[in-house]
Amino acid sequence: MSNAREFRSKPRLTPARALRITCRHVVLALLAIFWLIPIVWLVVTSFGIDKGPNLSTFFPKAYTLDHYRAILAPGGDSVNQFPRWFLNTFIIAVFTCLISTLFVLMVAYAMSCMRFKARKPLMNIAIILNLFPGFLSMIAVYFILKEIGLTNSLTGLVIVYSAGSGMGYLIAKGFFDTISKSLRESAYLEGANEFTVFWRIIIPLSKPIIVYTVINAFLAPWMDFVLASLMLNSGVSAQKTVALGLFSMVDKVNRNNYFAQFCAGGVIVSIPISILFVIMQKFYVEGITGGSVKG
Repeated sequence: MSNAREFRSKPRLTPARALRITCRHVVLALLAIFWLIPIVWLVVTSFGIDKGPNLSTFFPKAYTLDHYRAILAPGGDSVNQFPRWFLNTFIIAVFTCLISTLFVLMVAYAMSCMRFKARKPLMNIAIILNLFPGFLSMIAVYFILKEIGLTNSLTGLVIVYSAGSGMGYLIAKGFFDTISKSLRESAYLEGANEFTVFWRIIIPLSKPIIVYTVINAFLAPWMDFVLASLMLNSGVSAQKTVALGLFSMVDKVNRNNYFAQFCAGGVIVSIPISILFVIMQKFYVEGITGGSVKG
């Protein structure tokens, strides 16, 4: 009986509805193809035999792994120091991820579970400040860090990426709002303080939003170019991040000799992020949906 009811509740596939569905999927397929074409071209170019950009054919005439060997070679040359760039970016991303995740979770807990007089004004101020693009403050931040000698250093970049991360608390706060208050109240009755409640009760129940926060905090410095180019302006190749180093490979001087290595570097850089996202995709989606229930 239930199967018959479900069958009757399904809308009939009329010719007009079938046409709309077909058109919708055709449009989505075309958009997917247009989106994938540059990525596919970058990948196949990284395996091609040409050092520079090959614009005459989409697929290379022959394939080789020489560009991957060259870009991963220890020491490199004056232009290609990819292993060092990768290490710099990884160090920045890891420390930024740890600090930013801690800031976001602590601020979200304070705004969701604690009550104090300035709570709502602070929340409104944080929301208003988030409406302004971050690059508006870049010049001021640069001169402040220059005065204390933290430009052209990995420490300065970690500070820039993580200092204001606490203002991105809103989604984590929405997730914390869904956790039952009775759990915290029971802990308070047992004599637990705020740190114990946060560390022993809230954090173990918040794995999805923690994963979401960790991935976002890791991606920000991993893919950033603007702030890195402002802070690391000494011109020393060994101090660059992956984004700055790969960009230097495609300038007018180096493009014809290093473009294929640039493509190979782009493929290598995407691998850690792809693996991280595939492994944690379930928790990432749960963190987004859980954090959007309440604001």
